[in-house]
Amino acid sequence: MKISQILNNNVAIVKRGSNEIIVYSKGVAFKKKPGQIISNEEIQKTYVLDSHDKLEHFSFLLSNTRDEYLQMVNQIIAHGEEQLKIHVSDYLYLTLLDHIDFTIKRLKKNQFIKSPLCWEVKKFYPEHYQIGIYAVSVLQKTTGLDCPNDEAVAIALHFINLQTDANTGDQIKAMEIVRDILAIIKYHFHINFDEDSMNYMRLVTHLQYFTARLLKQDVYDSNEQELNMQIKSLYPNAYSCVNKIRTYVQDALQSELTNDEETYLMLHIHRVTQREER
Repeated sequence: MKISQILNNNVAIVKRGSNEIIVYSKGVAFKKKPGQIISNEEIQKTYVLDSHDKLEHFSFLLSNTRDEYLQMVNQIIAHGEEQLKIHVSDYLYLTLLDHIDFTIKRLKKNQFIKSPLCWEVKKFYPEHYQIGIYAVSVLQKTTGLDCPNDEAVAIALHFINLQTDANTGDQIKAMEIVRDILAIIKYHFHINFDEDSMNYMRLVTHLQYFTARLLKQDVYDSNEQELNMQIKSLYPNAYSCVNKIRTYVQDALQSELTNDEETYLMLHIHRVTQREER
């Protein structure tokens, strides 16, 4: 492959067919010039970006960051792919390198950002959070800088965004809604959840799918009136709590609860609160 541009001793842009790609390997571009050839055997890693703007952005980053930062990104993504059993697009290398580079600059200035989503990511995406924790350990080992675990949340969000059709804004909104509904239940019944209990995990899972449906306006309703009336009669306190959730959903999402959603919420709320009260 013919060299189009040398970014540093370890990184170059080359022509592959009609496309330009970025190649990386220790010393791959050392003492080389544009127009010369790099063989496949010399290349450790290639990065294929789907637009010229992304290629330019990545090229600029690679030209202005240290080689160990890119090695960190390669290591973190390889670990993430192994843990999640996925193959990521090369665009993640760009966004994560950008993130790592900016994080290190902040850490050197003792500028720390506390994530508002720490609890949500830990609870709803534990595998992704552990990838973030791994990334923090790699960053600390490589740079010698103290890095708070809040950075693990920010890195985890890069991987969370890979595995959903929703954009990051929708994911954050969904996590906030689940958190708020759990708070409504907690304060309505004046209880603390046993977060290791099966009923709690079932409730959280239901709320995640429930919230996803609301955000997509994909409502579920079989219009089963009789069961709904029976559950209201059997569990009036759960129904009272669901009415608070209804008001919250109306205000936050301008959406209405269907009979079925109301029924399932009452059942889950009754199960988890009955166990906690005992």
